Amino acid sequence: MKIGRVTLSDRASQGIYQDLSGPEIERVVRECLDAEAEFVALLLPDERIQIESALMDLADVEHCDLIITTGGTGPAPRDVTPEATRAVLDRELPGFGEAMRAVSFAKVPTAILSRATAGTRGRTLIVNLPGNPRAINDCLLPIVPAIRECLLHLR
Repeated sequence: MKIGRVTLSDRASQGIYQDLSGPEIERVVRECLDAEAEFVALLLPDERIQIESALMDLADVEHCDLIITTGGTGPAPRDVTPEATRAVLDRELPGFGEAMRAVSFAKVPTAILSRATAGTRGRTLIVNLPGNPRAINDCLLPIVPAIRECLLHLR
């Protein structure tokens, strides 16, 4: 399986701090989804045009089966990941975001501020995750069965 993982953070992309969320995605995916997955890793600022372009390239040129983004899903003005994602989707699958918010809300009441979504572009599944590295495991694990099922349908 080929997986694009995209970390969206102004500060991490400027080298102000290290990207911890992207590597955490790889760790969880290798443990729970595909130990042999090939990853294409990107680290981008919170710029909608760049995000849209990267998602299209990963889906249409790199032919990733799955793209997982992290970051940019909150209510801040620079958080544009859901808008960029929706702009490139053929079909939105809002249940992914709903499930992640429900699971996270039980632990962190502010998790309802997340606007993460998911959907398909061609034969690629795109899933937005929160930017907090601790939330990656909490959000990704519960949706792994749905990711597997969706990937089967897309193939």
